[in-house]
Amino acid sequence: MRSKEKALLVAELAKQKLAEDVVILDMRKVSSITNFFVIASASSTKRCQTIAETIETGLSEKKESVSKIEGYNEGLWVLIDAYDVVAHVFYGDIRKFYNLEGLWGDAPRIKLCHKKKKTRSKKTSGKK
Repeated sequence: MRSKEKALLVAELAKQKLAEDVVILDMRKVSSITNFFVIASASSTKRCQTIAETIETGLSEKKESVSKIEGYNEGLWVLIDAYDVVAHVFYGDIRKFYNLEGLWGDAPRIKLCHKKKKTRSKKTSGKK
């Protein structure tokens, strides 16, 4: 699996568990640490943990390995290192405090595809 494809998968897995403000940063030209960061927020420490578990399981199902997970027990900032993609899941104001998007402001953002929710259309009678 290519790095960008993996980053998009990680973002989608996070969104499936109601991650908020999901952002992908392309780190290839600004850092040798990894190819992509996926940054997301969660509404609780338990949700941070659930998102991390879902990312790890989803990658495993695609035969992609995870090097390590840090911060899981606390659930405030969970880091999932999948080698060429590193996911950061933050609870509360921790994300604002560390400001990874600002720190790596030179990294281009990858646009996420937003799935449109299917809505049922109401039939109109044509009467005014």
